[in-house]
Amino acid sequence: MPRYSFQLNGENVTVDVEEGVRLLWVLRDVLGVTGPKYGCGINVCKACTSHINGKAFNPCAVPVEQVTETDEITTIEGLADTVPGDGLHPMQESWIENDVAQCGYCQPGQIMTAVDLVRRVRAEGRAITDADLDAIRNVCRCGTYSRIRDAIRDGERAMQ
Repeated sequence: MPRYSFQLNGENVTVDVEEGVRLLWVLRDVLGVTGPKYGCGINVCKACTSHINGKAFNPCAVPVEQVTETDEITTIEGLADTVPGDGLHPMQESWIENDVAQCGYCQPGQIMTAVDLVRRVRAEGRAITDADLDAIRNVCRCGTYSRIRDAIRDGERAMQ
């Protein structure tokens, strides 16, 4: 069976899986990382959103063989470790402060998308706009979109 290595939440990992297995299943079923959720499996709902090399991506749409040894995968479990201190990431704190979650299923993907959005707009030298928030396509079946938007704006202010 082929072996694949990459970095996951700051640690080097190697897995033995068949070619073509989607990274989401490697994370969840092989490595036991359950933050990225299975929602659709076709890159639509965004419940599995994680980061690869600091940018948002959906592991349900990426075959494991497309990940290299130098790729750094960050899931919600490792997000807090990407900022200084011992607490949560500022976006996670904002989610709590804004009482965003109802069922919570989509929240890891929502938070990972929000962090990516803040990083992207800052790299462009601007702040998040309503159009940026409108463009987020993560599905929340509970409909907490107004609280999600508030949390993203508060999280943007809190992120260094």
